[in-house]
Amino acid sequence: MRTGIGSMICINVKMKFSNQPLKRTPVELILDANSERIGPKPTDRSGKACFDLPANSGKVMVGGVERYQGRLDGEITIELWSLTETGNQSEGAASEITSGTTAYPNMITRQFIVDGREILTDSEGYLVDPADWSEAFARQLAEHEDLPLDQERWEVIRYIRSYFAKHGEQASVRDMIKHFRDLWGCDRGCNHYLHKLFPRGGPQKQGNRLAGLLRTKGEH
Repeated sequence: MRTGIGSMICINVKMKFSNQPLKRTPVELILDANSERIGPKPTDRSGKACFDLPANSGKVMVGGVERYQGRLDGEITIELWSLTETGNQSEGAASEITSGTTAYPNMITRQFIVDGREILTDSEGYLVDPADWSEAFARQLAEHEDLPLDQERWEVIRYIRSYFAKHGEQASVRDMIKHFRDLWGCDRGCNHYLHKLFPRGGPQKQGNRLAGLLRTKGEH
């Protein structure tokens, strides 16, 4: 559960079922826009670690393990099964996105080398295999398309991936407008501004490419 509390970002770490707060547990934030690391900061007696920062987009590391990725705003509760729990529990993780190649005979592809691996896209930049998505790929494709990945663009990318992971389908522009109007207000949570953020086809085309999703239905 997240609630707005001014310019503070509070991470509330507790145990599942017992709701016991985890004290003196290191919490670190990694901001999407510039990969800046904030912390680590230990949780207090109530299991909270608060950072005096405005709303942002990024990841939460608890005990050196990624536990959340997405919008950092207000209070974020992270529940753990055990003190030794490991693995990526974050929202919108790559494993939650469907996998499977979309290649077909004589398909024109482009090659990106990401962290030493060959990643293939089609001629427009959509991943041949959505399971190949990573933040590094998104950054490299954005650089190729001359698009700076600032905080707002990362928030849209995170939302697109999270929506697909939860609903099994791509978010419509209407879904995006409703979501970001609630977060950003009417001036920025609108179709015009979302297309300004993603000038090469808007959030459903350029946004989906950067988020590792496929073409929307009916797109050519």
